[in-house]
Amino acid sequence: MIRIYEKLIEKLLLFSAAVSASVTILIFGFLVILGLPIIKGGHFFHLLTEPWSPYDGMYGIYPMVIGTLSIAFLGVLFGFPLSLGCASLISVLGPKPVRRFLKKVVQLMTGIPTVIYGFVGIFLLVPFIRELFQEGSGMCVLSASLMLAVLVSPTMILFFIDSFDQVPKSYLDAVDSIGGSRIQKFLYVILPCAWKGVLTGLILGLGRALGDTLIVLMIAGNTVQVPGSVMDSARSLTSQIALVMAADYESPEFKSIFTCGIVLYLFTTIVVIGVRTLAMTRRRSRP
Repeated sequence: MIRIYEKLIEKLLLFSAAVSASVTILIFGFLVILGLPIIKGGHFFHLLTEPWSPYDGMYGIYPMVIGTLSIAFLGVLFGFPLSLGCASLISVLGPKPVRRFLKKVVQLMTGIPTVIYGFVGIFLLVPFIRELFQEGSGMCVLSASLMLAVLVSPTMILFFIDSFDQVPKSYLDAVDSIGGSRIQKFLYVILPCAWKGVLTGLILGLGRALGDTLIVLMIAGNTVQVPGSVMDSARSLTSQIALVMAADYESPEFKSIFTCGIVLYLFTTIVVIGVRTLAMTRRRSRP
């Protein structure tokens, strides 16, 4: 009976994996089929490098690409030290009751809808940034990246914790045997052994930041321009897809939306390849 149950679970998991892979392949096929006319006609690189100015007949997505990369990288830059510090407190440095409480809070944060973060940003963070810098409306790259840092931090924290927990216990016992402190254990043993896992969490956080729609849509200002500073408003690729309406497949608007989708898919592919590569190297180097 147990054997039959195990076989059933195995078949179910195999079916789920096949469905997941099929959906990914179908999405890629959809992008390839509808993207071929854009690529063959030489429009893709024009749309990728031109500015967005419909009144002048230009439907390029270059400002959105720069806006996406600026907000995403700044969000991860702000979130990384917060995530690393919190993960170290939960895994090594904090007292056990504090560690358990903080881990539950982080796990809870992963389930909070993104729109809640957006509302918090609009009513708390945006006015604060506006009053602090006395410049603009407060809906800018800085506000969006700070709130995005809060959004991606739980993902990075959980991956960091997992990588810290995989450090061999014999290494930690060796530090304790020679009288090393917790901070010495973390700095000289755990971090050097877990850096690949930390890098994996960082890449996944970047992928989450690149694909976010609501926070950037609600807080970044949605101005179609190349941001010159963190106080400028900007629009991301995901916001462009959400805001631009196009029903005609041959229209420049539709081509621009589809170019946004292709670029986002390429970004996601790069992130997945990076994570898979790190995972393979971790398995090979595991003691």
